[in-house]
Amino acid sequence: MSVLTRSADVGSRTEEASAPISTRGLTKRFRHQTAVDHVDLEVPAGAVYGFLGPNGSGKTTTIRMLLGLIAPTSGEVTVLGRSVPEGANQALRRIGALVEGPAFHPYLSGRANLARLDAADRYSDPRTSAARIDAALDRVGLLPAATKRFRAYSLGMRQRLAIANALLMPRDLLILDEPTNGLDPQGTREVRHLVGDLARDGATIVVSSHLLAEVAQMCSHVGVMYEGRLVSQGPIDDLQTGTAHTVRVETTQPADASRVLTELGLVDVSAVGDGVTGTLGAVAVVGILPRLVHAGVPVTGFTVQQPSLEDIFVSLTGEGFDVSG
Repeated sequence: MSVLTRSADVGSRTEEASAPISTRGLTKRFRHQTAVDHVDLEVPAGAVYGFLGPNGSGKTTTIRMLLGLIAPTSGEVTVLGRSVPEGANQALRRIGALVEGPAFHPYLSGRANLARLDAADRYSDPRTSAARIDAALDRVGLLPAATKRFRAYSLGMRQRLAIANALLMPRDLLILDEPTNGLDPQGTREVRHLVGDLARDGATIVVSSHLLAEVAQMCSHVGVMYEGRLVSQGPIDDLQTGTAHTVRVETTQPADASRVLTELGLVDVSAVGDGVTGTLGAVAVVGILPRLVHAGVPVTGFTVQQPSLEDIFVSLTGEGFDVSG
């Protein structure tokens, strides 16, 4: 089932050409607490955008404002070319969302639960309901378990059923809040592969998560939230390129290697066992090996390590958080 819609009545070409999600100065205060602080979010069309940050960083509050579930204190929100919350009704019919999951009835089957939710959607066509429900179940791998009662579903199956609900109608944008939360490794892989399949179909997908490893594996872009602020965003590759790389030298003379790296201008130089590491900064990589050789330092191994997503987060905030859960 495609998640894209081609209906002429749901958006102009101008809307389609703009970023699916754009915010300017988005702020939400609850009494004396600022949950979201002047966030300028930009989600490119076709991206799998990892909305990254520790629990309590403002991710879910931001998502609720994007969906028109709560009103911002100040700032602007544009989703699929519509101003939110004013134009939320026009935008929402083109959005599939998983925010803490829908309320499923434990004694109904997976198929019956989706039928109930589909009937509550004023934009759905009852004549195509059965076909769309089976297509959504098939897409998330639950068609063989369609008649099984929800209470017998595993946690991973329940999460996939929630995603199936978001796919009952054609969608241009999917917003998934912590889609792998609480899943075992197999369930996590299933959701990750599903997100990849949906992205290849052409949907723009926002995946909110506090799990760095999952974001790194499934996302093309990332926005980093910390204490209510968006501290960085952009393609993951660009963020990694803009972060200092680490050089590792394997040698039998770590003390001499440390001295040479320090003289070259590398920082945070440290010797561990038979290796020496240092942060590259503005130092040219091509000049390091010749300098080591000229100083008589034997080199048995030399690598330049690209910063991980965890390294990037630490460099932006000075703190770390869950890597894999």
